Amino acid sequence: MTPNSFAALPLAEPLHRALAERDYTTPSPIQAQAIPLLLEGRDLLGCAQTGTGKTAAFSLPILHALHTDQRRLRPKSARVLVLTPTRELATQVGKSLETYGRFLRMRHALVFGGVRQNPQVNALRSGVDVLVACPGRLLDLIEQGHLDLNAVEFFVLDEVDRMLDMGFLPDVKRIVTMLPERRQSLFFSATLAPAISELARTILRDPATVRIEPEKTTCESVEQSVCFVSRDNKRALLVERLAAQKEGELSIVFSRTKYGSDKLARHLIKAGIQAEAIHGNRSQAQRDRTLKRFRSGRLPVLVATDVAARGVDIKDVTLVVNFDLPNEEEAYVHRIGRTGRAGATGHAVSFCSADELDYLREIEKLIQQPIPIDRDHGWHEESLDERHARKAGGSKPPRQGRSRRDGKPRPQGRRRRRSGRRARAA
Repeated sequence: MTPNSFAALPLAEPLHRALAERDYTTPSPIQAQAIPLLLEGRDLLGCAQTGTGKTAAFSLPILHALHTDQRRLRPKSARVLVLTPTRELATQVGKSLETYGRFLRMRHALVFGGVRQNPQVNALRSGVDVLVACPGRLLDLIEQGHLDLNAVEFFVLDEVDRMLDMGFLPDVKRIVTMLPERRQSLFFSATLAPAISELARTILRDPATVRIEPEKTTCESVEQSVCFVSRDNKRALLVERLAAQKEGELSIVFSRTKYGSDKLARHLIKAGIQAEAIHGNRSQAQRDRTLKRFRSGRLPVLVATDVAARGVDIKDVTLVVNFDLPNEEEAYVHRIGRTGRAGATGHAVSFCSADELDYLREIEKLIQQPIPIDRDHGWHEESLDERHARKAGGSKPPRQGRSRRDGKPRPQGRRRRRSGRRARAA
């Protein structure tokens, strides 16, 4: 029977106290299904959307096990290893551990690149209960003799799909060979592509499987749309959409490249919209400051690459804009998962130019549904609309009768265009 409250879960008293302090009463579906299995010592294959509570699903039973079986820590070792693809996600997991383990005697450390390694080395010197790490820096410290993985009892591979997207598969396989044979392994992913399932088979032993959302679907709480627009007009359309946001609403704009995100942020600032870029070339301190401003609402627009945004878990994001469609269709699921979190509703709009039609078709195959087309803007490219409809096997969209905001049909043969100046004034 699936528990319908945290109080019904057989967790240690200090964990119940921490949950009560934060008014956490009802577990999410993945928490309710995964925690009892993990408390039994089972390996787990978990598939669920981002923002569904996966971190608590693995943190609570692991912290319970550490509390009930306290051991003297070995120098330069860790009892728990949580492997994440990005610095932001590692930081997010670390904060969750601090929240849930507030009343426990627990040492944890974060290990990732982009910052000086000396504080990380010092943190590991006496050993830690939980180590949250990114693959690159973890292997660096192991090669330098600052850490060994012989004492790991629990291994968590988080956001596996993104890990593979970023090219970490060789590093992950190498790390797995350094782990003890006897361990409990947890494997979490938002999608279960064949390569991910194959990796899971090499790591997990007789795992229980928890799948909360049907494979390859997107969050129902997110209203999706796509705008067919030429690449030259994308900026003007973006300014119009962001200018329509209400005061206090937060937006994330996705750009495919680091250079593109910087350039786009500068354009928005010139248009009178507060924005900052976040990507892998910025230092950890810069990224932390930007995220802090965004989280507090002082920065309304975050322009990000996929790598930088993976760990952004902010429930107040109401709009996601795919300025560039991702060339890896799974990234679309993760991007739009930045909004509509924690039961809230959100909007995700994608700009599709001629060179991105193939990306759009692959995304729609992945999510197994067509994305609704938004033709109610001044830069609609009807030729792209028609090409997409033909490729998708649908009928040609009507040339007349596409409604405007005032409900009147637009004239045939003419395309309304607005200058960037008019868009900025809107």
